[in-house]
Amino acid sequence: MTLKGQNVAVFSWEGGKVRLEGQGVEDMAYTSSETPMPTYLNLHDALEARRRRAFAEGTAGPRVAVVGPVDAGKSTLCRILGSWAASSAWQPALVDLDVGQGAVTVPGTVSAVVLEAPVGPEEGLPVEAPLVYFFGAETPSDNPDLYRLCVERLAATLATRGDGDPRANAAGYVVNTMGWVEGLGYELLLHSIEKLGVDVVCVAGQDRLHVQLQRHFGARGGGVEVVQVPVSGGVVRRDAERRKGARVRRIHEYFYGPSGDLFPESRTVPLDSVEVYQVGNSTAALPQSALPIGAKAVSDPTKVSRATPFDLRNRVLAVTHAKDEGGVLESNVAGFVYVQDVVVQDGTPQGLTLLCPRPGPLPGKVLLAGRYKRFLD
Repeated sequence: MTLKGQNVAVFSWEGGKVRLEGQGVEDMAYTSSETPMPTYLNLHDALEARRRRAFAEGTAGPRVAVVGPVDAGKSTLCRILGSWAASSAWQPALVDLDVGQGAVTVPGTVSAVVLEAPVGPEEGLPVEAPLVYFFGAETPSDNPDLYRLCVERLAATLATRGDGDPRANAAGYVVNTMGWVEGLGYELLLHSIEKLGVDVVCVAGQDRLHVQLQRHFGARGGGVEVVQVPVSGGVVRRDAERRKGARVRRIHEYFYGPSGDLFPESRTVPLDSVEVYQVGNSTAALPQSALPIGAKAVSDPTKVSRATPFDLRNRVLAVTHAKDEGGVLESNVAGFVYVQDVVVQDGTPQGLTLLCPRPGPLPGKVLLAGRYKRFLD
């Protein structure tokens, strides 16, 4: 097994030996005297009992959200719970709402993927047919209304998954949430829990958040169980620079593969063959003197408008399934391209040079521009 750029904890119920190879790895390795794995297993057993009961009764299975601050081991716990459920012949959905990191696909997305088998440390999450909605920024604070809308679209699509499949309905899903849990971040967390119909909230790494959520859902008369789970001692705290580096790697892996063995194609497409939009244009950013006489500045965070070609260089674009401008906010994403350059002739933009993960025509002509850029310089 070859792992690069990862912090890995190895656990065995029956003991074993681990052989390490690589420069400096032995100096970083250690054996811990404590582990949260028995607690995680007890949680899995409780969720497994709920799934069996839900399947027998024809009802929805557990919908679990793992919440907590940054670097609390949330995504790892989600993979553990999802993998154990898959090992028990269920196919739960693993939902990722952390736009800052992107566990399923590139950062800036809310997404879900069905686990048909346990998640391997080398292979990672299956990416053949993920459900993805493009938020396009690194933090929900850039456009909270758009973030809410993306979560609602994802929740609505997930809700239809179990309608015709009782076993999928009983499998439920596991939700990885963002690490922003104060102020507006807390409000967005509550919104996500509500829209996704979460009935089990696992709080990792913060007692205050645990108490807050207990009080909130207790005051509403039940329906949501809030439990506290320990944080693994193997969790590594990352500063802003390391988190940015992780985002860079995630986008690089999307185009070049985790091992760098994929070969994306660079091609130029005429501007008149695609439609590129952006979300969140607002006249509120303009001075009053720039507006027509009598007009007022109006903010519309979910307004869809044409993107300016000169602003697209070094941006990630989502290739949507939308047929036209009216379907941009409704549509999920088929894949992503990266704008390497804007082709200009006589001062007028004529085309876009795109880095595409595979050869062949784009799966759609309606593209959505994200806000972050320069990840693949």
